[in-house]
Amino acid sequence: MQNIQSLLPLVVHLALDLASVTLLTFGVFYPRHRRRELIPAYLALNVALFAVVAALARGGTGGGLAVGFGLFGVLSIIRLRSDTVQHQEVAYYFTTLVLGLICGLPGLALGTAAALCGVLLLVIYASDHPRLYARDRRTIVTLDVVHREPAGLRADLAARLGEPLGWTVQEIDYVRDLMVVEVRYRRPEDVSRPTRPVRASSRSLVKGGA
Repeated sequence: MQNIQSLLPLVVHLALDLASVTLLTFGVFYPRHRRRELIPAYLALNVALFAVVAALARGGTGGGLAVGFGLFGVLSIIRLRSDTVQHQEVAYYFTTLVLGLICGLPGLALGTAAALCGVLLLVIYASDHPRLYARDRRTIVTLDVVHREPAGLRADLAARLGEPLGWTVQEIDYVRDLMVVEVRYRRPEDVSRPTRPVRASSRSLVKGGA
């Protein structure tokens, strides 16, 4: 009976963790991004970190909290090295890991853990809302001309895409007379107006700006 009572807080915290990460992945992430292949990664990382932190705490290992933070950092850095992960997806990775860490801390009261989880979910829901900066875009284009002046480049990008918010020149080829530019721009309100064709690179359009 005593063993069951000692396991009850762990079970309750696990239920909170599962509810939070389920809401994050299936209620927020998947409906917006449709990246089915990332859902197992989010769930596995979350539950794995919860299990490690909870096991270290129950085992009474000295410095268990530090080990938990170290594991959090290692997992984050490894995944951040992947070029296929966009900035929005990195934010979801961090959130799933922090949810597992918060819920796995045995000394944290259930009400406090629930409040912190709620704040995390609210922040990710609001910051990645589709209506927030809905017209801002980021893409990489290949221009069939080399602009030597920023004013000319801005005018060309504005005619092709919309209002340029910023850009980075990635490549200039004087032999083939082309330049590759990563550009952040604001799509015009009247998207039906004709625009000049853009020779886009093989990388796809990505929502967002900054």
